[in-house]
Amino acid sequence: MKLSDLRAVYGLMKPANDAHTIGLQTAGELLTECGFRVVIADEKVQKALSYYHDHSARTEVINWIRANRINRLGISYRLDHTDALNMLGFILEELKQQRMLKFQDGNIDLLFFGGLPQTCLAVEQKFSGIYTCFQGGETIGETLSLMKVPSNLIPQDMLEVSQYDDSLYQFGKEIIESGKYHSYNDKSAADYQGFGTNQDTLLKRLKATAKNYGNNVRPLVRAHVGPYRSDQKREEAVLECGSWVKQLAEQGLLDILSLGTSQLSQSNFSENWAGRINGGGVPVNSEADYRYLYEQSRPLLVRTYAGTKNIPQLAKMYEDTINIAWHALSLWWFNQLDSRGPYDLYTNLQEHFKTIDYIATTDKPLEANVSHHFAFRGSDDITYIVVAYLAAKLAKKCGVKTFVLQNMLNTPRSTWGVQDLAKSRTLLKLVRSLEDGNFKIIFQPRAGLDYFRPDLHEAKIQLASVSCLMDDIEPYNQTSPDVIHVVSYSEASHLATPDIINESIQITLHTIKQYREARKKGLIDDMSKNIEVGQREKELYANSRVMLKTLEENIQDLYTPEGFFLAFAAGFFPVPYLWSEQEKFFPAVDWQTKVIRGSMRVVDENGSVMNMTQRMNQAIENLKYAKKLL
Repeated sequence: MKLSDLRAVYGLMKPANDAHTIGLQTAGELLTECGFRVVIADEKVQKALSYYHDHSARTEVINWIRANRINRLGISYRLDHTDALNMLGFILEELKQQRMLKFQDGNIDLLFFGGLPQTCLAVEQKFSGIYTCFQGGETIGETLSLMKVPSNLIPQDMLEVSQYDDSLYQFGKEIIESGKYHSYNDKSAADYQGFGTNQDTLLKRLKATAKNYGNNVRPLVRAHVGPYRSDQKREEAVLECGSWVKQLAEQGLLDILSLGTSQLSQSNFSENWAGRINGGGVPVNSEADYRYLYEQSRPLLVRTYAGTKNIPQLAKMYEDTINIAWHALSLWWFNQLDSRGPYDLYTNLQEHFKTIDYIATTDKPLEANVSHHFAFRGSDDITYIVVAYLAAKLAKKCGVKTFVLQNMLNTPRSTWGVQDLAKSRTLLKLVRSLEDGNFKIIFQPRAGLDYFRPDLHEAKIQLASVSCLMDDIEPYNQTSPDVIHVVSYSEASHLATPDIINESIQITLHTIKQYREARKKGLIDDMSKNIEVGQREKELYANSRVMLKTLEENIQDLYTPEGFFLAFAAGFFPVPYLWSEQEKFFPAVDWQTKVIRGSMRVVDENGSVMNMTQRMNQAIENLKYAKKLL
């Protein structure tokens, strides 16, 4: 180990138009655990990187590097292939002109890039190994080695793996290598009144499918569809999406089409987009576009992203155009906090509360995309559980009758399966405690956004493995999960075509069917009796109850925009990897979290797990500051 390794300062950055932050956050966490100083670019630098063609913008980036004495620079970009090459080229030339690279006697001795496999291949070819590339799926050891971290600085517990995860992998490997999943063709129910019409609903399809399949219910399947290429005209992209949707509808394996619209569709719907960056996703920009896609999708149920501006109005438009299967809101997210929308946090919450009131009048379900967005920003497992409960209780208070509980597994990627089981079971137990004759929970697990490897064969094995994990959450409940959000195995490599989406569905449903057969024969471990899972579940449940009790006792009118704002601003929900507005919301940022045996915990300055009393007292003290922000 060289002295320079100990003194290395890592700078991590991405352009503002790329919302993908998980890779950089994970890298930053690993490097910090190894004892290195890590600086993540703020909003100003991110925006400058977006305008890399402009000399003054590149100067902003260079000044940031110098001011922070960065000598190992990482750049992440998971959108347009050509744009990534141009950006890296411009930054490299600027560094050369400023004589900042090691071979010029400068300080920077490592440049690394995280992106899609196709982009990484092109980067390696164009820049002759100047950039060390990460395409996703690397092990912790591989990642740190590529970032020049000496092996003796890597804590050994970071390299531990779970025996349960290994067993799931082996089961998944057998499924994929047998190839039998290709013949899977079980469909959901289609023999009920209103099927495929604007009178169709999620609850009708769930009920009919459960009736048809008896004691071994086939879960409904939701999948994300959003083709877009930067060289396409907007109209061409919408037409291509229509063609893909029609193929999926005709095949019949998919039940719920999740339209992956562009950022502009969410933030600037029906406006003039001239000169704006699309940023990926289908560029839907009119009611006619939505009606066209709905017609092409018959008889699928359809849903799409909520807006980040004019949120209640867009929700109503989705009802009128695509008979949206259920609405999805992110409450604390998709605003100035994560640079995904124009509203400040409080305004965003107000708009979301108005939208929930509207959703209650439609009798449609509500999904709250909150837990994994906290997890993306370094939150612990207790926060993951509690924010979902708060969203569900809010929905019930507002008159919503059905709540879709999305549960993203493998987040972060270093999470162990036994920890996911404990977290998921605690989540279900708490949220289902809200159920009664007027409020129903629909459980919808999915694989993690950052889970899959770019090697497609390996990714298929991972998809089969995580399908087993989903079924182990409630191993003896044959109706669970109700819905599976199938993430296509090509997620880390390239956009999923209809063929890939259908194959991903076949892998998922065939694996679950085979896993259930293996369980009946006693060929797999009974995870309902796993001691480690049971102990962690009890701990999570008790601590989640402590946080909920503290919130409800210390924040008057908790289930209001003001209450949810105060809970966040006071730091009840740790988000140490928050990218934007860090100074304003410092009580939420000033926490340390750490992966310990595959679970995410809040720790003190010594790396020891912080007890709940200490955590809650600190957040209660911060309420005085939070109230001043309102």
